[in-house]
Amino acid sequence: MTQTRRAFLVTAAATAGAITVLPYAARAASHSGDMFETPGGAISVHPVSHASVVLETPAGTIYVDPVGDPAQYANLPSADLILITHEHGDHYNAETLAALMGDDTVLITNPAVQGMLPEDLAGRAQAIGNGDAAGFNGVGIDAIPAYNTTEDRLNFHPQGRDNGYVLSFEGFRVYLSGDTEDIPEMRALENIDLAFVCMNLPFTMDAAAAADAVKEFGPTYVYPYHYRGRDNGTQDPEEFASLVGDAAEVKMGGWYEENEA
Repeated sequence: MTQTRRAFLVTAAATAGAITVLPYAARAASHSGDMFETPGGAISVHPVSHASVVLETPAGTIYVDPVGDPAQYANLPSADLILITHEHGDHYNAETLAALMGDDTVLITNPAVQGMLPEDLAGRAQAIGNGDAAGFNGVGIDAIPAYNTTEDRLNFHPQGRDNGYVLSFEGFRVYLSGDTEDIPEMRALENIDLAFVCMNLPFTMDAAAAADAVKEFGPTYVYPYHYRGRDNGTQDPEEFASLVGDAAEVKMGGWYEENEA
């Protein structure tokens, strides 16, 4: 990563004076996250829960996979764009979407979710599949494959159905993995400034696989998210950070506040 690119990416802690860092529980409750300065303006990251995140950007406020009680979003700006990666209940909920959609909110989903939406929402949604692209207020949106490769996990996220996304702002690229394993399409990503990478079992991948992929595509910053799994499948974000080493700067968000105080 070049020093020039790193210079564009400045957290709030680097631009402010004395800052009190809240415990994860308090950060999650207030949706307090990190701010990244980009050539086009600041992008603020607001972790919500599990796979749900809100990005305040120069192009508008972007909700990714919003689910659960709409009250979770009450203290955040309303959504200008909502992105849905796939149909599972921890990524897509029609009732939550209906509550969060404003008159001018743009909704982009994968084709499978578009086919499941209630009629009023389906008529407002744009579906893009793997390899397709869309735009929003000058932001490029590329649908990146997201799928399982391990034999006993193939039914969770079959190849060709679900999306990750790369958002291209002016001089700044954000990758949102959705639910996926360590796939060639992730490793082939280039010039990613900020990444959100899932890791849980049995549904996606473990911390070691996620870290190995991150070392390959080399984002400047990466958040481990969606790391609560079934049974013993929960992954440790601190282990992930240790495995990533100096390949990227690992950021932590308060997605699971009850265990992150």
